[in-house]
Amino acid sequence: MTPIRRPGHRPRRRTVVLLAGSLAVACLLAGACADGEDRASAGSSDTAPSTTTSPTTTGTVDPAVFAEVDAKLREQVQANGLNGAGLVIVDRDRGRIHETYVGDAGPDRVSLIASSSKMLTAGVLMRLDDQGVLDVDAPVAEVAPWGAAHPEVTPAQLMSNSSGLPGLEDGLKIPDYLCQYLAAGTLQQCAEQVFSTAQDDAQVIPPDTKFRYGGAQWQVAGAVAEIASGKSWAELVRDTYVTPCGTDSLAYNNHFARMSGAKGTYSYPAAFNADPGTLGPTDNPNMEGGAYVNPRDYAELLLMQLRDGRCGDERVLSPDAVRRVRADRIGEVYGGSTGGRPEGYGLGWWVDRREQGLVEDGGAYGTEPWIDRGRGYAAYLVIEDTSPVGSKMARELRPLVERAVTASR
Repeated sequence: MTPIRRPGHRPRRRTVVLLAGSLAVACLLAGACADGEDRASAGSSDTAPSTTTSPTTTGTVDPAVFAEVDAKLREQVQANGLNGAGLVIVDRDRGRIHETYVGDAGPDRVSLIASSSKMLTAGVLMRLDDQGVLDVDAPVAEVAPWGAAHPEVTPAQLMSNSSGLPGLEDGLKIPDYLCQYLAAGTLQQCAEQVFSTAQDDAQVIPPDTKFRYGGAQWQVAGAVAEIASGKSWAELVRDTYVTPCGTDSLAYNNHFARMSGAKGTYSYPAAFNADPGTLGPTDNPNMEGGAYVNPRDYAELLLMQLRDGRCGDERVLSPDAVRRVRADRIGEVYGGSTGGRPEGYGLGWWVDRREQGLVEDGGAYGTEPWIDRGRGYAAYLVIEDTSPVGSKMARELRPLVERAVTASR
């Protein structure tokens, strides 16, 4: 296969002034930005939780149907020493059918969601694809003036972690990749730096040959969306989700270098404390893990996907775009594997290869959104802790939720 780059053919790069850091910075950031899907060991909170559950439903669903779910959530919060937890369940036909909160959690509490941002980021690009503004299957080089460094790479490859660029963990060893974790500079500057650097030459492989999770390739995807649309990322998020779906709490920032973990690696940054005001403005939001949102608004976006791309009467994504983001792209395109897991990967979604129609997009801080298209429901579990705790809770809750959803019909 033709190499992505040939020696002597590197495009001239403009000087980009960014606090890229050094390998020492990489070690510092590893605890703040490493992703939850790596299933690091979980910590525990010293905060004593409240065990008061406040369930709310819409429509005519009897909250008693979900009593077992609510009891399990209270039990999990207590067992894991969490400050709280929230669970919102939406039904394709009936909308939001149940929500329950324990401790500090609540319908209006805004939380950082780490990698649960990925499906949202992918949706922004797919909306541009629907509009004919961006072809996600065409090379980045057709849109970005700095794209010639990797002439074969497409946005779809970036969003399926299949671009050939180093992924999350390997990228921490590349100083020019560290701009993805810094609020300094702009998204465009960071993407150009990542795409044009020579520091990754020994690690770059041809696209669509290996799954390499996360990292700076997502920053490139966001920058391409900005160039193609002529809009900032904040404007794109507003136009894609906030305005048509009423998800006013949703926004992106770049908190990683500004906030330390509450309990170490992979844990929720305590300094955030549900207050977006603690984050200053940035023109370099983190694409793979920088979103924050409240539980109801995130669940509304899950419902949009369940309803083939509609928020109420507003068309957000085409049915084909919804199908594509949740399809196992790495399996279909190059027989790829996520590495020892029974999961494929679409565009921002982990795809369960054992159960058709089941996808999830868990984050490092314990958020666990999933869609069960076969059963016609989706759920969003939010905690402010770690991915191992959140994923274990979701596994225990899922069968109870499935039974309750079925009983509620």
